[in-house]
Amino acid sequence: MFLPKNLCPVPFDQQPLNEYAELKKSCFFAWSILSLKEYILAILALFNFLLISLSPFVWLIVYSRISLFRFILYDVITVNFIFILIFIRLYLGWSYIIKRLISATVFYEESGWYDGQVWVKTADSLTKDRLIGVYEVYPLIVRTKYGLCVFIFLFTLESFISYLL
Repeated sequence: MFLPKNLCPVPFDQQPLNEYAELKKSCFFAWSILSLKEYILAILALFNFLLISLSPFVWLIVYSRISLFRFILYDVITVNFIFILIFIRLYLGWSYIIKRLISATVFYEESGWYDGQVWVKTADSLTKDRLIGVYEVYPLIVRTKYGLCVFIFLFTLESFISYLL
């Protein structure tokens, strides 16, 4: 993945392919590249974990002789809000990577003194980056968008139900 210095003046950790590899390895983003079945199971496991672990806090906040149904509803609303934040972060991370992969130019900083420079990718590098962007990263963005839409819909529905109660 590393391009030699004579082909690419961009520092190693700022090259788009290396940024993609680092993001894939990170703990927060790694579960989003699992197969669909494992991805859904990971979401359900995290949902259940958050539901159980946040229930004491929700109980302390809304403890005023509310019904069990309302308590569970508030707990689920809280977990859905956390999932919305998680999916927004996933979307922002993957969209940044695909923007860097698909772009024909790479903005980078060599010295850290905010003296940014622009490198124009070679044809081979651009082709490789775009193929990875289109066939590996774009499906993750679509998956993240669907997840975000589902949790926004659930959050809205649960908030409306809570309002009606």
